[in-house]
Amino acid sequence: MVFYFTSSSVNSSVYTIYMGKDKYENEDLIKHGWPEDIWFHVDKLSSAHVYLRLHKGENIEDIPKEVLMDCAHLVKANSIQGAIHH
Repeated sequence: MVFYFTSSSVNSSVYTIYMGKDKYENEDLIKHGWPEDIWFHVDKLSSAHVYLRLHKGENIEDIPKEVLMDCAHLVKANSIQGAIHH
């Protein structure tokens, strides 16, 4: 079962975040993802796949830093190892 979360780190809008915890859930996310989903994954290591669903008309430059950090922390917390660089 794919997990989903909402990020309300930013007062103006709520973002939906999807996460797969194993390769089967990750494959489901890839299969059912939308073109406007942004994918997060730890580079070169085993980790969860995290997808951030953008709002209509929004692009990657519009994502608040706090929401990006929420996604990065989910990926890090659900990886074999990894580091978040600010």
